[in-house]
Amino acid sequence: MKVPFYRPEIGPKERRKIEEVLAGDAEGAVEELEANFESYIGCRHALATSHGTAALHLAMLAIDLKRGDKVLCSVNAFPSVPEVVRHFDAEPIFIDVDEWTMNMDIDKLESYLEAHSAKKLKAVIVTHIAGQPMDLDRLYNIAKIYNVKIVEDAADALGATYRGRKIGSTGADITCFSFSPHLRQTVSNGGMLVTDDEEMMERATLLRNHAMVTEEETLRYIYDVVDIGSKYTMSPIEAAFNDAFISHQDKAVERQKAIAARYNERLKATPHITLPEVHQDHAFSNYIIKIDKNRDGFARDLLAKGIETGLHYIPLHLMSYYKNKYSLRINDFPVALRNFQQILSLPTYGTMTDKEVDYVCDTVIELAKNRV
Repeated sequence: MKVPFYRPEIGPKERRKIEEVLAGDAEGAVEELEANFESYIGCRHALATSHGTAALHLAMLAIDLKRGDKVLCSVNAFPSVPEVVRHFDAEPIFIDVDEWTMNMDIDKLESYLEAHSAKKLKAVIVTHIAGQPMDLDRLYNIAKIYNVKIVEDAADALGATYRGRKIGSTGADITCFSFSPHLRQTVSNGGMLVTDDEEMMERATLLRNHAMVTEEETLRYIYDVVDIGSKYTMSPIEAAFNDAFISHQDKAVERQKAIAARYNERLKATPHITLPEVHQDHAFSNYIIKIDKNRDGFARDLLAKGIETGLHYIPLHLMSYYKNKYSLRINDFPVALRNFQQILSLPTYGTMTDKEVDYVCDTVIELAKNRV
């Protein structure tokens, strides 16, 4: 049997909506997606973008990030997070992670803010690893005390909740989503920026399409450029597909939770394996275990049995650019480093069958049993 790390769900609704675009019957596909996303999340404003990184970059524009500003972010995040900060010649400041959630360690975040409060400290970008948020109530309170913006990287948290409210509606200044979760191969791309702040949304909307403006009641090819923007618009075909995608995302999240429960039950007594801990509402967009030694060898053995796995993530201070740019040492973030040496993400997604889940469990148990 082969179990891919991800298999997209392409049903009749996705096909029908794409056919409508191809037939020229869905001129407002992007606007429809944005409206439906606002309803789905429970936010005031949603802005569709070409990809998740575009949403993060627009978020930096919306908070008016400038050269020399500092942005705190988890050292355990996808490279797009510090990348969008560096495009402004601003400085990403890495914070170590919690050992079990792998999210930013909120105690270390608060300690840094206490010791380094300054005007140039502009924002905190938090990443919800595997769809499990950190203590957001405490985070928002810290942000008010130290007057920093909160941007949530929810690339793996679409449909995830915090105290019963969907991520994107819990109080961040801006939340950014991706329709192409990291290290998963989908047939569509796209991102979404959501906020309740009118001014931030107006600025992001302006800069999404080259900061071009047109006067009302004039020819559409007459325009002006009023700022420096970029081209981050989503195509109608991707909007149509993504609109169908979110219509069954809650069902997919429930399936992911059921798969996680099955993993928990089947793998709880497996030697050499540590299972994930749940500290907040957990969407289990990834199911991250720890292998006590030779993680890569274990992953290769799984692949030889047809099971693909993922890694979330390689700590950013190990990346050549950031290591050299900021003279970072390998032991500067010991928790993230230790986790990195052990973590492995097993397949978990809405279209995964019980037979596939059991095959993964059987294989993990068999391989672990034979490890020395």
